[in-house]
Amino acid sequence: MKISDNGVNMLKRLEGGIKIGNRHVIYDDKTGKPVDVNKTLPSGATIGYGHLIKANEDFRNGISEAKATELLRSDIIMSEQGINNLVHVPLNQNQFDALVLLVFNIGIKNFEKSTVLKYLNNPNFYSSAYPNLESAWMSWNKSNGYTVAGLTNRRKQEWLLFTNRSIW
Repeated sequence: MKISDNGVNMLKRLEGGIKIGNRHVIYDDKTGKPVDVNKTLPSGATIGYGHLIKANEDFRNGISEAKATELLRSDIIMSEQGINNLVHVPLNQNQFDALVLLVFNIGIKNFEKSTVLKYLNNPNFYSSAYPNLESAWMSWNKSNGYTVAGLTNRRKQEWLLFTNRSIW
């Protein structure tokens, strides 16, 4: 399966981005603030919709909306492939899209070890820590051990999409 255009647009809204005029500019993913491109970029230097800048990439002049979307679609491929390889039950398009949104955020390695995946693949699975799929999904709302309101809201939006109740 592949993410739908609806899923890509939802991911754009969830990831956000920083624009000056009509150009996406480099920002620090931790602070969400633009960075001075004339200085050394921070480790979380990001552009477009969550694209972590690699050492060989130069986006000091910013990028267009089309380039931001192209980078996002390229970055999504790993999440799509991971889900297609790891999830062994049929998914509808909304469920697949929601999983891509989750995996894009938490990473494929975390998803591979997650209670979410165990619940998806095994209808008889049970965890006392997370008694159902929804609670396992919602548990991915922490950073450095602290609950983050933005992640809690993101998980809620993903869950609504997964259960075909998306408000977007």
